[in-house]
Parts: sequence; C-alpha cells; structure tokens
Amino acid sequence: MPVAMTSIHVFNFLELAGFLVLWIVLFECAHVLVALLRHGPLIGWAVSPLGVTVMFLYEPSTLYIWLNVLFPALISGFVIYVGFFSSLAPIAFPRHPLIELIVIAVGVLLSSGVDFFNALRDLRYPLWGEARILRSIQLLRASWATIHFTPFGLSYLHDRFGSSPNELLQAL
Repeated sequence: MPVAMTSIHVFNFLELAGFLVLWIVLFECAHVLVALLRHGPLIGWAVSPLGVTVMFLYEPSTLYIWLNVLFPALISGFVIYVGFFSSLAPIAFPRHPLIELIVIAVGVLLSSGVDFFNALRDLRYPLWGEARILRSIQLLRASWATIHFTPFGLSYLHDRFGSSPNELLQAL
C-alpha cells in the first residue's frame, strides 16, 4: 500500500478544483431531481452552503427516504469513478481494483454519509406536519440558509402559526 500512495500524482490543481465543484453540483442536482419527483404540498425551499433543501408538509414515504439517499450516492460514485479513473483525470491513481473501490467508497461516504444518518433518523423517529417544518426551519437557520416560502407555505404559516415568515424565523 505505501507504493500505491507514492504513485499518486496531481497533474493540475485547477482541474482538480473544477472536478470537486462539478462533483458537488451534480450531487446536489441529484437531490433536487429526487425532490422534484415527490408529489405533495410544497411549503418552501432553502439554499445554504450545505445545498438545496425542500420542505414538504407531509411525512415522506420510506421509498422516497431511501431514494433520496441512494440515487445521489450512485451519482456521486459514478462521478468519482469517471473523474478519477478516466483518461482525463486530474489525479493519477494506480489502476488497481482495491484502490478504485477505496477511493469511490470514501467519496460516496463523504458525500452521502449525512444523508444516510438523516434517513435512519427519519425512519426511526418520523416527524410530519408542523413538527417537521419547525425542525427543518430550525436546522436551516443554523446553517445560514436563505429560506423561501411558496404561496401555499405563506398561507400555511399564517393559518397554523398565525405569523408571517419573518416573525416565525425571528422566533426560532
């Protein structure tokens, strides 16, 4: 294994940075695509340094929860494989199946580890309705997200909480 570590070469740091940005963008696009497949009343969405988050009123199904974990992980693994083990790779890794498996597994774990633990939490302690929305808003506020509410979300906040989004965000 020490020979494998000494034979890793970075050809171009700018290409490596571009690849990392592309990897994150494609991973987040996979999350957004899965979110678009879900049908239900959309309360709002948020954009943060951690990605794009959507807030729905109802509890997601078990299929949706696992699809939201596995599809982006599959996309992440594919992008890592193509980005690191093709002829255009910015880093030269040794062509050994064990090294390829370790690099892809570490990349998928870095990108989808939090999604996996969130899925386990949602399956073990499911929340829906007002509790799910309040938890989502609280987590988004902690991550410096910009939260945008849909017209349905605005009317829902007014009916259920008797407040505007600004008042609710200040209270949380």
